Amino acid sequence: MEQRHLGRTGLRVSRIGLGTLTWGRDTDEHDAADLLKTFWEAGGSLVDTADVYGDGESEYLLGRLIEGLIPRRDLVISTKAGSVPDPDRRFDGSRGHLLSALDASLARLGTDYVDVWQVHAYDPDTPLEETLQALDLAVSSGRARYAGVSNFCGWQLAKAATWQLAAPGTRTRLAATQLEYSLLQRGIEREVLPAALDLGIGLLPSSPLGRGVLTGKYRNATPADSRGASEHLAPFVAPYLDETAGHIVDAVQTAADGLAVTPLQVALAWVRDRPGVTAPIVGARNAQQLTAALSVEALSLPDEICRALDDVSAPVHRYPDHDWSTL
Repeated sequence: MEQRHLGRTGLRVSRIGLGTLTWGRDTDEHDAADLLKTFWEAGGSLVDTADVYGDGESEYLLGRLIEGLIPRRDLVISTKAGSVPDPDRRFDGSRGHLLSALDASLARLGTDYVDVWQVHAYDPDTPLEETLQALDLAVSSGRARYAGVSNFCGWQLAKAATWQLAAPGTRTRLAATQLEYSLLQRGIEREVLPAALDLGIGLLPSSPLGRGVLTGKYRNATPADSRGASEHLAPFVAPYLDETAGHIVDAVQTAADGLAVTPLQVALAWVRDRPGVTAPIVGARNAQQLTAALSVEALSLPDEICRALDDVSAPVHRYPDHDWSTL
């Protein structure tokens, strides 16, 4: 698998990442082992997790597999901290919480360091400089090699990255940002993506297949074994089952038919090769699904197909999101 630099850093990662959101909850150890081995054998290196995935079970399971299945040196492990199971405070970006969470993640993963450590979300109740100091301490202590943020909007990302660049050698520049990005969700193109490109921050798109909808499996009905039929994931899929999404899914299917490939391959290739993207994070229920996603390595979409997909899925950009002189 082709390797790409993560933002403006020397760290190279596979251009498709493996997501572990369901590990330890819907994905058991046997299936997780098959997924990780399939990913590694295909040349994949970037594995994404978080301290709240499966209430910590995702990290714990990944740590067990690293110990007995895949050499630690072959993987680029990215994890996150800052989301908390508190209805009154969904995010905790305090220095104390973040550093304690990192130590707990390292213990579950069974490793001395993570390659990329990200703040899971912006915390409006903690000064941003305090949150970012946790990243500096994590890197300076060797517990994290690179740092980033997740789910920051445009101004939050720009403010955080600029703060980190203000004192080179003292503060750790942001290497990555992770947000949802697909043909069904292009909102980051308004402000986040331009900021990331300007500041040299690599984008790691989550849900690159539109929460599974872009595979086309929901075109006629909801499969019984799909996330859309799952009690706890159905609300996650539902927003992308409307008429607008249906037109985009139809266009992806048309493109796939014309290229003699699958809708999954078309949708994933589109987001993988967007400007500023380092590696889409792909979640899969089993090794067969993952193999289908990894087969996109050989596919590059023709320019005319990209333009057609761009047109059918184009978000509305109005003042002042883009240069006013073009409006």
